[in-house]
Amino acid sequence: MSVLNSDSGRFVIPDNFVYKMAWDEEDSKDHQLLILQKADTLASQNRIKEAIDLFSVAIRYGPMRPEQLSTLVDCVLRNFKVEYGPDTDKTIQSKEDIHRDDPGDKFCCPGCHRFLSEPMTVACGHTYCKRCLQRELFSKCKLCNNDVDTRCGSRQPHRTNVILSGLLEKWFPDETNVSKVVLEIEELSRRRRYEEALVLSSNMIKSGEVLGRICRAEAYAGLKRYESALKDLEELCLNSPNWPEVYFQKGKILQKMGCTTKSLQEFLRCLALDGDFTPAKKEVEKIVYELVSPDCEKVKQGLQEMALGSSPGLHSKMQLADSQGETPPVTRLYHKKRCDAVSSSESNEQAGLSQVAFLQPPGLLRGSGAQEGLRRVRSTPQLGRRDRGPVPLKRKLSISEAEPSAVHRAGSKHRKLGDMEAAVGFTLPPCRKASAVVVEASDLECPLCMRLFYEPVTTPCGHTFCRSCLERCLDHMTQCPLCKDSLKEYLATRHYSVTEVLDGLIKTHLPEQHLERHKMHFEEIEGISDPTKNVPMFVCTMAYPTVPCPLHVFEPRYRLMIRRCMESGASRFGMCISDPQKGFADYGCMLQIRSTHFFSDGRSVVDTVGWKRFQVMSRGMRDGYNIADIQFLEDTKVDSEQGLLKLRELHDQVYQQACSWFQKLKSRFRGQILQHFGPMPERESDIQATPNGPAWCWWLLAVLPVDPRYQLSVLSMLSLKERLGKIQQILAYLQSNHN
Repeated sequence: MSVLNSDSGRFVIPDNFVYKMAWDEEDSKDHQLLILQKADTLASQNRIKEAIDLFSVAIRYGPMRPEQLSTLVDCVLRNFKVEYGPDTDKTIQSKEDIHRDDPGDKFCCPGCHRFLSEPMTVACGHTYCKRCLQRELFSKCKLCNNDVDTRCGSRQPHRTNVILSGLLEKWFPDETNVSKVVLEIEELSRRRRYEEALVLSSNMIKSGEVLGRICRAEAYAGLKRYESALKDLEELCLNSPNWPEVYFQKGKILQKMGCTTKSLQEFLRCLALDGDFTPAKKEVEKIVYELVSPDCEKVKQGLQEMALGSSPGLHSKMQLADSQGETPPVTRLYHKKRCDAVSSSESNEQAGLSQVAFLQPPGLLRGSGAQEGLRRVRSTPQLGRRDRGPVPLKRKLSISEAEPSAVHRAGSKHRKLGDMEAAVGFTLPPCRKASAVVVEASDLECPLCMRLFYEPVTTPCGHTFCRSCLERCLDHMTQCPLCKDSLKEYLATRHYSVTEVLDGLIKTHLPEQHLERHKMHFEEIEGISDPTKNVPMFVCTMAYPTVPCPLHVFEPRYRLMIRRCMESGASRFGMCISDPQKGFADYGCMLQIRSTHFFSDGRSVVDTVGWKRFQVMSRGMRDGYNIADIQFLEDTKVDSEQGLLKLRELHDQVYQQACSWFQKLKSRFRGQILQHFGPMPERESDIQATPNGPAWCWWLLAVLPVDPRYQLSVLSMLSLKERLGKIQQILAYLQSNHN
């Protein structure tokens, strides 16, 4: 906004113009946020037409990220899956249940259900092949639904599990070699050496390796031989109709060819089989974002190309083929062996008008025609029926239609295996089991304790240790004991998940050795569980019943002690002050752990609260920290009414003195005390209700500026009357000094 200056005759920008622009920009963002929230709500309610309208309006208010359309994408996918029928969900469920139904094959990747080549263990403890993780095909673990692409809060490259990789090479050398060839081919493709990748993948196909076709299709795509790539993928679709990656690769190739609508449909088919296929979801989000973008001319041009199912470079060929009544070359290849029962007119209809109607964005066409087009995301024939369209999902066979080998074999186990193969989309390899002869205890030894693994955990660098061994090692340093890689982030999270494959191998093939290791571990924990025997002792400061006692733990011996206390389930330990002759005092207080916060260097802040007083009966040492046999202390109760009345009078008098002393403190001191110890407990109606007496006495003793030795003498008293008398003397002394 500008105004005309009457003196100079020039336009002048007002001083508040910049602020008004900033306000308008902020207001625009707020409007966009509100519109997005409403659009998300509509999409979650399956009101897709209204949701698309609002998303298109939101984009006009400012730039957005494609990820912000995830709710709309989920809505589109839901409609897509509904139109395909319930068999898709059953297929997905069957895929997820394969490992639970058939636990014998421990060397099958949960992601691709193929051999566990170059095994990599993720943070949750489950292991995947290198290919699945390297390509980031999914973001959630297929077995526990935890994140797999983030380790310790930040993205770090996964590394091969050294122990497991060595075992697989020893037990399954042929399959390991094949997997290495696959990784070599993909590495050649990443380096754009497509001719070499093509030769190797062709040799793999001749040897019968199914994965070779995907590798060759990627090599063909790199050489821009898209028809050959689609031919390979079509062959896979015939034999493996429910393999999600095949549809994703088809979508990528069709995208490069400019067939945006067809590529979108392939990505949706991929997501219908695996809703967590991350690369496909990202591509769908990008495509949907472009289609709801308010850039009308761009969208119109894109929709015209999608209607023809071709890129601009093939535009003339497509028009020529249409004018002669023929199916375009790409479409012929795309429909090869799949649509013999579909007439050419139906195919043209699906490749033409229905594709435009499927993703017609708002704003391009006005009136009922555009609105009807938006609704066709649910009703378009191409998405609505499995028996139509270029590559329908393979339906599950009935009992009468199934292969004899999948039905008439004896036993339900074989029938279930046949269902699994149908669900995965390709024939599962035979169950790989390491025989008892080849599984040796020496192959599964911890490099730290040189004993059989017990609760093996794998670090981000790929090395495996017993969980207790690794924790004790990290008490002293923050690097991997073998390769010296930093484990600070891993140490901070404390997510030491057991490596399921190795743990299962040990329990299955070495049950006796595992039982022995379990007994040894249980004996270490059992000594801490007894509340009065071999109690861990933290020698540091005074602690009192019911009073908070936060601790900063940094010494390795106390890190071990705190961890063992928490593993035992009791979460308690003793606190005493030091003694020059005996090591620690004869009296102390048991502390109850309430919470623990760990730092990346291994230190921790432990929030504890006092529980019971005790007397030390005997002393000992374990792994660097003190232990003791103890006896709990309780106050001697007053039974006579007269004695109880006098005790009540003394209690009330000392309580009033304590309140008066605390109120006379400077506000700065009061604030520090309240922040550290909390408010002073209220006066109790029954002063002998607990074995330790009134809680306010211990709170006051903790905040009084008194020598710890004097405080220790009060802690050890078993008479409430004597304790109140000591506190009264301290208050009188402090009051006289203050005056």
